[in-house]
Amino acid sequence: MNPDLAETERFFHRKIPLTRAMGIRVEACDGHGLVLTAPLEANHNHLGTAFGGSLAALATLAGYGLLWLELGDRDAHIVVRRSELDYRHPVTGTLRAICHRPPEAELGLFRKTFAKAGKARIRLEVSVEEAGRVCTAFSGTFVAIR
Repeated sequence: MNPDLAETERFFHRKIPLTRAMGIRVEACDGHGLVLTAPLEANHNHLGTAFGGSLAALATLAGYGLLWLELGDRDAHIVVRRSELDYRHPVTGTLRAICHRPPEAELGLFRKTFAKAGKARIRLEVSVEEAGRVCTAFSGTFVAIR
């Protein structure tokens, strides 16, 4: 595993205990975005599909994680300001959340604002996908504060 991804996973498990209980793993991060996974076994509901709260937590964490990696400032505080979820289809296997990397212009403005003001916000999109289809769509505004 990439050292940044391993560090991110350790940070999640140390600072956000729920991530350990959910079995969250950092699968990948590249120019397209950050991918987190979690096993269905630890995150199912009474119907045997993924619990909505687990889907929400995983999607929120994917946005948080992408921003944490992109910002690179380990002393910054990142919080979710607002979020919206659309549950489209049940997830019947491994939960897989993909935070889509925003265009570089948006990230650049975010970084510039953060460097100048010590606070910045950005909207991130996350999809929880299974077998090539979006099962849950998440949109959230995240704020970084120095």
